[in-house]
Amino acid sequence: MLAACNNSNDAQPQIPLAAVNELVVLTDQKNSNLRFDNGAIYINGGVKGIIVVRQNASSYLAFERNCPYQPLDTCARVKIDPFVRLYDPCCKSQFSFQGQVQGGPATRNLRQYNTALSGNLLTITN
Repeated sequence: MLAACNNSNDAQPQIPLAAVNELVVLTDQKNSNLRFDNGAIYINGGVKGIIVVRQNASSYLAFERNCPYQPLDTCARVKIDPFVRLYDPCCKSQFSFQGQVQGGPATRNLRQYNTALSGNLLTITN
């Protein structure tokens, strides 16, 4: 039986929409990976979760974990390869820490959410 990620159909469905309004406390120990450039963490929210990536001390990006290639597949979830890349082990798509496609069958970048930094609080919305 073939997984949906192997479907060669070019008509890819869109990632479902979900309201996003999350708050990340950067000084919380569980977020310690965000103390380094290209450090990344998982948080709850979005459709299948959110990945937060530190670009530098004043710039953070947030991406939907739902892979844009065959997003309705249950295994279409992006993971962090620490300090290297973001990737979907299901369909083998690879993304940069800026959410851009670097390889694999995905042709769309990761869905990006808005971020706003205020002191040690990072707000993520759509």
